[in-house]
Amino acid sequence: MVANARKKWTVEEYLAFERASEAKHEYFDGDIYAMSGASREHNIIVMNTGASLNNQLTSRPCEVYPSDMRVKVNALKYSYPDVTVVCGEPRFADGEFDTLLNPTLIVEVLSDSTEDYDRGKKFKHYMGIESLKEYVLIAQDEMRVDHYTRQPNGDWLLSYATMPDVAIQLPAVGCTLRLADVYHKITFPTPDA
Repeated sequence: MVANARKKWTVEEYLAFERASEAKHEYFDGDIYAMSGASREHNIIVMNTGASLNNQLTSRPCEVYPSDMRVKVNALKYSYPDVTVVCGEPRFADGEFDTLLNPTLIVEVLSDSTEDYDRGKKFKHYMGIESLKEYVLIAQDEMRVDHYTRQPNGDWLLSYATMPDVAIQLPAVGCTLRLADVYHKITFPTPDA
């Protein structure tokens, strides 16, 4: 939903509005979109994933950010990924240090209302971030993690996992994501017999 149906917002207007707001909004091509709340499962998966990555990266020059870190995707798009990792020196848009420019890994947890966007247009926008090497999509209604890795020629290679004893290798950040850890405390409904 567009936060305010007025003239197009400039990036400067958006950032001023966003920094004064208690709610989070994404920005795309002059429009501001309010972000909705998340389910229990979504929040648990985000925390499990962020905690796993953070624990593995404590002694390395990488930082893990929760969904409050805004990412400048391009000149017309600002987003709040569920989990963002930057390895090396983080670069920010300005002295506020709240808009990351160089993510290495972005993780999005899918929901019914965001899955098509996260797999489609949002991923297309993320592909334009030069520093981004890996993109991970985590389902919350089934055990499935999709892992996209940027190849040397710029193509993206998809691998996925659906079993709890499997671990996704994240070479750009030197971590693994065990599905059992990602889905810890998540119970999926059993299919009707």
